Amino acid sequence: MSVIAWIGLGHMGAPMAANLVAAGHEVRGFDVAPEATADASARGVRVTASIAEAVAGAEAVFTSLPRSEHVRAVYEGPGGVWETGPASALLLDTSTVDVETSRWCHELSAARGIRFVDAPVSGGIAGAAAGTLTVMLGGEAEATRLARGFVEPFAGHVFELGGATSGIAAKLANNLMLFVSLLGVAEGAALAASLGLDPERFFEVAAVSSGESWPLRTWYPAPGVVPTSPANRNFDATFTAALAEKDLSFAVEAAGAAGVRTPAARIALDQFERLIGEGYGAKDCSLIAKFASPDGRIAGFDPHA
Repeated sequence: MSVIAWIGLGHMGAPMAANLVAAGHEVRGFDVAPEATADASARGVRVTASIAEAVAGAEAVFTSLPRSEHVRAVYEGPGGVWETGPASALLLDTSTVDVETSRWCHELSAARGIRFVDAPVSGGIAGAAAGTLTVMLGGEAEATRLARGFVEPFAGHVFELGGATSGIAAKLANNLMLFVSLLGVAEGAALAASLGLDPERFFEVAAVSSGESWPLRTWYPAPGVVPTSPANRNFDATFTAALAEKDLSFAVEAAGAAGVRTPAARIALDQFERLIGEGYGAKDCSLIAKFASPDGRIAGFDPHA
């Protein structure tokens, strides 16, 4: 089995690292948040006091971080991965970043003689815990072949998509589709409710009809309909509005650079920005359903709770 470093032990990183531990690997983890390291330690990850300690002698180094600037800092900063990690290690970034940051990671790693793979994931916290994530790999063919072996313990599907940034390109396009679909689910659910349909019965119809989608199955915005829906828990986050805004802004930015028109994505992005502006950035992204409501209120959400 391998020695693996994992930098970023948050809601996604900790369960992914734990699946590597369960597969028999020695996983050394680092995070700046004490609650994150405590959770990871309870899952069998050997928590370290620094990035340097985590990456020493590692065969693979994973990063799972909130934003592009965090990825850049972890790689190039003092005591970071490039400065302290072995040149023989395979670097894999599972974070959702902008295309330019991913390209920067590839180019500067290659300049140092280090293999890098962009390896974003889809499937959420539940998929991370269950080991059923979709993993999208981008990089040189030999590097992505090696990466496959490292990611399989937390993956249900692994795709080697081509050269540098092809993994993050797939992730951004996929998330654009997700959030536009979420907007449709929010508006359809609001229309069904306003026309007097029982939410549970309407869900049963949509789930076997042309309205079926991942956000319908997972985030249906009414309490008591879907067990995984944040509407059952006052829209406490499974995927925050702030993260949704980040991912979708990267997708819209990439689309603009490619000359692709994305009016539906821009509407969804505007709604996430409105949620953040109202102070709900830490709530679940599916709370955009409140904007479809005739009076701005939605069952399952108490803003004062």
